[in-house]
Order: sequence, then structure tokens, then C-alpha cells
Amino acid sequence: MKNLAIIGSTGSIGTQSIDLAKAKGYRVSALACGSNIDLAEKQIREVAPSYFAVMDEDAAQVLKGRVADTDTIVEGGEQAVLRAASFEECNIVINAATGIAGLKPTVAAIESCKVLALANKESLVCAGSVVMNMAKEKNIPILPVDSEHNAIFQCLQAGRHDEIDRLILTASGGPFFGFDRDRLANVKARDALKHPTWNMGSKITIDSASLMNKGFEVIEASWLFDVPVEKIDVVVHRESIIHSMVKYIDGSVIAQMGSTDMRLPIQYAVNYPERVKNPFKTLDIFEVGSLTFHRPDRENFPCLALCEEAAATGGNMGAVINGANEIAVAAFLRDEIGFLDIYETVKKAVEEVEFIAAPTLEDVFISDRKARNIALTEVSRKGKR
Repeated sequence: MKNLAIIGSTGSIGTQSIDLAKAKGYRVSALACGSNIDLAEKQIREVAPSYFAVMDEDAAQVLKGRVADTDTIVEGGEQAVLRAASFEECNIVINAATGIAGLKPTVAAIESCKVLALANKESLVCAGSVVMNMAKEKNIPILPVDSEHNAIFQCLQAGRHDEIDRLILTASGGPFFGFDRDRLANVKARDALKHPTWNMGSKITIDSASLMNKGFEVIEASWLFDVPVEKIDVVVHRESIIHSMVKYIDGSVIAQMGSTDMRLPIQYAVNYPERVKNPFKTLDIFEVGSLTFHRPDRENFPCLALCEEAAATGGNMGAVINGANEIAVAAFLRDEIGFLDIYETVKKAVEEVEFIAAPTLEDVFISDRKARNIALTEVSRKGKR
């Protein structure tokens, strides 16, 4: 019996995980969110979890009053979220939290020996060595939910690790594909939020537009699949039909194709190693039309190269980039800085935060705070221009 805990339940992946649970009859025993108590109440009444954690303690108190007629226990604060991530009734944790806020729930799930279906890429971007070593020690599988990493995970079933030539991550290119710096200098947040193929949260949509998200995925793939960054390629595939590929040493390229529906990779991760019938609309190959592929534009979208360099350098650089990027993207969404300022802000943090080759979990959070402080100063400076 699948018994799920879903961290980040009110976000895009979280809501689709609940869709899947309802369609397949999976038990959902624990949920956690940030502060969206309207949707949280709806989820409590839909799936009747035993436990619901709300990061915002004031919001938790309001939710507790709203659902007093149910049997769901509601608690607030970080410890409540970590309890949800290690909830005793659950055997699978889907971590769909956004940003570095998802790192501690990842650690909590591994420490409590839960199967981890990971959609929070920042856990590995910021603390890849810590998380992977912990999972290895506990013998806990980390099953990727991100569509690209889930695709690679499926493609890797076709060969051995020593037969891998390259991992090939596909990217949609975002809404600004083909733009030069002059055009990018004038785009606004409302333009960046118009993703061509995926319906995602605002932060990850901006990261997709800047190719920062794809850079994060390079770092994540290197940790997940134990492959050096030099053997990971990125290809822009506007149709988002091929979710990623693996090239083997004999020249074969194995690709995973599917509809732009995150419920498919969620289902594969939750049910691995079995495949089960998909209750949702699947890909009709006759409706696909043509498939196109382009090299990424690292000159006009330098966030990708910055992440690739961080993946090669290792240490705490992923945490630095992520922390500064979270501040920069939030400022861009508020129209306080320009689109090109996102990269400049992150680069400033990379240049100024001290490099740590083998960071502990504490080092990761310290590096994150330092990067955020530098980014806040940079955002303030740029906003006054």
C-alpha cells in the first residue's frame, strides 16, 4: 500500500501528486505547505490526511480553526514540516518544496528511512555530497521526480553505468528563446511567466527563462547519477516531448518521451520499479509533428554556464548560486531589477563567498545566508540606478 507524505502540497508538483493519489487510491497521511491555507483546507477535506504542517505558524492556527470538524492534526513551524517529512505512517515522501527550504525535509525523510521521491532539486544543488552520502549510508533510494531526471532514470534502465557516454538534458528554452541581450534588457516578469509548454510556479518559471533551472538540473544530474559535468549536455527542445536522453558508448541514444504532464514522472517514481496504468491523458505520437533541437545560447543566457562551472568546482558553490538566485528572482518578480541583473547578482555572490571544498550541512546554510546578504545588497544597489 502506497502511503504518502507530500511536502509542498499546495504547489504545482504537490497538487499533481494529490491528483495522482486520488486517481490511484493511494493513502495520503501527511501534507505540508508554506502558507496557502485556502488550498490546504481543500486538500484536508479531499484526502483526509492524519497530519498537516504549515510553515507559517500564524497561518497554521487559522487553518486549525477552519478544520476543527475533521480528524486532521494541524501544526505550524519548521519542526512540524520536518515531522510531516518523517511521518511514521508514511513509506514514501514526495518532496516538492521550493528552494533551499526543501533541504531539511529531504534530510528528515532520509534519516527516517523513507523512500524519497525528490522534486526539490535544491537539495542536491546546495548539498549534493551531504545528501547522497547520507542516502548511501541509510541505503535509501532517491527517486527523481523532475521530468528530465526522471527521464534519464528511465533511460538508464537500458544499460550499465560504465556504458554511459553522455547524459542529455532537454530544455524548452523558455519564453525568451532566440532573444539577444538588447531584447532581454527590456523584458518584464509578466513576459517571463509565459512559459511555452509547462505550467509551473512563478520562481521556477523565471529560472526556466534564464536557463538557471537547467543549470541547476546539470548539478542535480551529476549528483543523482554519479556522472561528471563534462559528460552532461543540454539541448534546447522546444516541443518538450522528449524529456531527456542517454547516449551510450555504442552510439545508441535512448530517449524518454511523454506528454507535458508531471503526473507521469510522479507516478513512475512512486511505483518504481513497477510500471502501472496511467489514468491521465498520455502522448499520442501522431499528434507530435516535428521535433527540433538547438544548442543552448550560453552567451545571452550565462546562468547555464555559471552553474556548469559550479558543478565542476563542487563544494559550496551550488548553495551560493541558489541562495543569491532566490533573492534575485524575487526582486525581478517585484520589478525591482531587470532580467539581466539576475545573472549579475548571482555572479557577485559567487565571486565574494568563500569557497568550501567539502561543506557540512551547517556550511551549506552559512554559505546560503552569506550569498543572500550579498544579493540583497546588490539588488538594493541595482534598484537605485
